[in-house]
Amino acid sequence: MECIVSTEWLARELAAPDLIVFDTTKYLPNEPFDGRAKFTEAHIPGARFFDIDVVADPDATLPHMVPTAARFEKLMAQLGVSNASRIVFYDQKGAQSAPRGWWLMRLFGHEKAAVLDGGLPKWLRENRPTENGEAAAPTPGIFQADFQATRLRGLGDIKRIVRQGGGSELILDARAAGRFAGTAPEPRPGLPSGHMPGAANLPFLELFGPDGTFLPPGQLRARFETAGVEAERPVVTSCGTGVTACVLAIGMVRAGLPEPAIYDGSWTEWASRPETPKATA
Repeated sequence: MECIVSTEWLARELAAPDLIVFDTTKYLPNEPFDGRAKFTEAHIPGARFFDIDVVADPDATLPHMVPTAARFEKLMAQLGVSNASRIVFYDQKGAQSAPRGWWLMRLFGHEKAAVLDGGLPKWLRENRPTENGEAAAPTPGIFQADFQATRLRGLGDIKRIVRQGGGSELILDARAAGRFAGTAPEPRPGLPSGHMPGAANLPFLELFGPDGTFLPPGQLRARFETAGVEAERPVVTSCGTGVTACVLAIGMVRAGLPEPAIYDGSWTEWASRPETPKATA
């Protein structure tokens, strides 16, 4: 299964019994929308809502941190997912939070997952059908996780990379250039902007064309190489809270580059810790 699928592909496959479609929309704190509420207004037929604030560690102080394997198994089963399922994630903005769902499935060993290219906006532009209201309760599935630790990085890992001067791994930040440089505010009140020393910046929106779909693989590869990505050097992607970092991850996979790890706590964790060094342009 390709990591990114087209609206044409999804329209053909939508009735397949092994296919599950998830709306994975997550709006920023400074955006006046609620993803679940907008899901009830219009969603792709048969879609279910995948709440990344629920598919998360409920005891963490940081937003939507990775859950335990046991919690992930339980939640996926409740959502009707089994190990045989093919899963397509989309969101209401295009493909900004949908890659988080894709990455979580891969983190727990499920490779049959993809992101809808262009998301709901492209689906609607093409006058494809939608439904409203709550999703029907799914038949519970049986899901067994196979945790892939190499796809995840924590605070200690990033401290080590920064301490080593960034030579061992490249930290690639998906936030807008102003937030990375420290010249624009973070959307979370009280959190300073800036970046980890030695990190590089590739704003995730630069991976999309004017129509909101991902750039072709060759163009994506060029964007990553310009940002400092080298095939032989491991990459860790970061952002505000570990969501758009996953856009960079799926972009690298589409570009034919080695899959990076995700720093789950991202800038929200790093910036909130008094002992971590912060840099500005």
